[in-house]
Amino acid sequence: MTAFPTQQRVPPLPVAPERGRRADDESTTSAAESRGRAARVVLYAILIVCLILMVGPFVWMLLGSFKPQGEFLRTPPTWLPEQPTTNNYDRLFAQLDFPRYFFNSTVIALAVTAGNLVFSTMLGWSLAKLRFRGKRLLLALVLGTLMLPASATLIPLFILMSSLNLVNTYPGLVLPFLAGPFGVFLSRQFFAGLPDELIEAARIDGASEFGIYWRIAMPLAAPILATLGILTFLASWNGFIYPLVMAQEPEMYTLPVALATFATGQFQADHGMLMAGSMMLVVPVLLVFILMQRWITEGIATTGLKG
Repeated sequence: MTAFPTQQRVPPLPVAPERGRRADDESTTSAAESRGRAARVVLYAILIVCLILMVGPFVWMLLGSFKPQGEFLRTPPTWLPEQPTTNNYDRLFAQLDFPRYFFNSTVIALAVTAGNLVFSTMLGWSLAKLRFRGKRLLLALVLGTLMLPASATLIPLFILMSSLNLVNTYPGLVLPFLAGPFGVFLSRQFFAGLPDELIEAARIDGASEFGIYWRIAMPLAAPILATLGILTFLASWNGFIYPLVMAQEPEMYTLPVALATFATGQFQADHGMLMAGSMMLVVPVLLVFILMQRWITEGIATTGLKG
């Protein structure tokens, strides 16, 4: 008989210990988590510094409105008022015709805001959805005026308003700002994102161009209108150089012009009254911004989707 060789068993290959692999994975995970925590700490530190830089002047203004004049001249300065007083607010309402200046600022800001909400959106709608010759050139001109500094148009505007006998009048303070390039560009970017099929369907139903703009586009543009409204109101409310030049009589002064005129002497400024007046300027705009914050954020987020 033939003898067959016995089959030998092959020894198994060595396998890396499972415990070692698990330890390596845990060390990698812990290192990644530590790097993530360090990055979050750095990010939070940067955000806190930015928050202090932004909120710090407002807190200083609020606390300074309750300080007597002597505390502003101390070295080093004090954050908290050592002798809190409301005398600055009392003098603000006693020495200044505050209701009159507040009324002037409110009328001018509301008129400018309403004009931008209507006329700027009209031009933005035309540049976004209407077809006409010279459309791109007109858009380039709008963008060019957006880059032009306001001080460059101050003297030409004054000469124009003076030739029309509108100096020291409400129309002279309002008319040059009833439409602005920023509002045109903002509304144009939003209207460009509206589907053309919606507009064509309205035209087939017999709607006029103004009807499409007013009844369809404007209700859809509520977030943009809120954003444009608050930014325009803020810019007009805080306007200083143009009202200072155009309002040549005290009864036409706005609040910023009145504060700079009556709270700043020839040799020394009344810091307490300036702080109190600045607080009265900030509060209305701050309240409007808080109430419309959701619309403003949504409007800014949707302007660059198409165009």
